[in-house]
Amino acid sequence: MRILVLITARGGSKRLPGKNLRMLGGKPLIVWSIDAVKDIPEICDILLSTDDVAIAEVCKEAGAYVPWLRPAELASDTSSSVDVALHALDWYEAEHGNVDGILLIQPTSPFRTKETVRKGIDLFSKKGGGSVLGVSPTHAHPMWALKMDGDFIVPFIAQHGFGSRSQDLEPAYIVNGSFYLISPLELRDNHSFMGKNIIPLVMESPQEALDIDTEWDFSIAEYLISK
Repeated sequence: MRILVLITARGGSKRLPGKNLRMLGGKPLIVWSIDAVKDIPEICDILLSTDDVAIAEVCKEAGAYVPWLRPAELASDTSSSVDVALHALDWYEAEHGNVDGILLIQPTSPFRTKETVRKGIDLFSKKGGGSVLGVSPTHAHPMWALKMDGDFIVPFIAQHGFGSRSQDLEPAYIVNGSFYLISPLELRDNHSFMGKNIIPLVMESPQEALDIDTEWDFSIAEYLISK
């Protein structure tokens, strides 16, 4: 099996400037993700898509494959991760042959483990492709969600769970942004990392599920490193 890892990292970040190269535990944030997918036999390459020269150089030194800088039309605030992935996938398969899956990992999830990555690839292999999605238990159950209705607030879901104990509600999960693995066929057909039949890669650890997008998130990551 050949799995192409894709790490996407734009140079511009409005909520947390310079986050991809910000030092965490002695190394740039993005290098945590590169290290997590090294030395896994099924992974044929760790391809970086970036528009930023500094990010490219750091990732090359860390062992990523950086054959080009991302085109400007795919480096704006409105560029979708799917379009970026398809650009990278099309180029890679034209140059290096077909792959069985493309694994998108976000550099803002530094604490995913190598064991979790292997588990996700194993699920993908055993199910014969499709898509595997990293998810975590949600601590804000959708059955307890609310929305504004004029001057009032009402249940977001008509068949809400207010009045129910949390342990009586059906377990709910959220996408944690740490792991997206899909076959090239499904990605091209659906133009989405959410395939028709999604296999969950459940991450129970809040640490693995951490997605760094704000100063608060980064402070939590630094605290976890200190412990």
